[in-house]
Amino acid sequence: MSIKQPRLRIGRREFTEQSLLLLLSGVTVTISACGSDSPAPSPISTTTTTTPSSTQTDVTGVVSANHGHIATITAAQITAANAVSLNIQGQATHAHTVNLTAAQIGQVAQKQQVAVPSSTDSGHSHTVTFN
Repeated sequence: MSIKQPRLRIGRREFTEQSLLLLLSGVTVTISACGSDSPAPSPISTTTTTTPSSTQTDVTGVVSANHGHIATITAAQITAANAVSLNIQGQATHAHTVNLTAAQIGQVAQKQQVAVPSSTDSGHSHTVTFN
C-alpha cells in the first residue's frame, strides 16, 4: 500500500510574486512538473547573470610629439585613487614628469579623457592624454 503525498498548490499570482522575489534575490530557479494528472508544462528555467566587477587595469597615455616616452598609470595607482607623479622617460634619452591629482586619477578610472602637461626638460614638454 502506498501513501500518497499531499500536493502544495499555489495560485498564479502567488507563484509569480514568489518567482520574482527569487529572481531579484539572485537565485537560480528551475521549475518542473512531475507526477501530475494534467499534462506537465515544459520546465521553466531562469538564470541570473552578474556583471563583472570593475577591475582596474593599467592605463597608458598618448604622448604628444612622442620620441620614445611612455606614460602608464598602474592599476594599483588607479585603485589607490591618490595623486601620482609619473616618470615618462620610457625609451627616450631624457625624462619628463607628469603629475596627476587624485581627482584626475578618479576621472581616468571612470574612463574619462584626461590631458596633462609634462615637465619641461631638454628644452621641451609634452601633453599626455589618458583614455
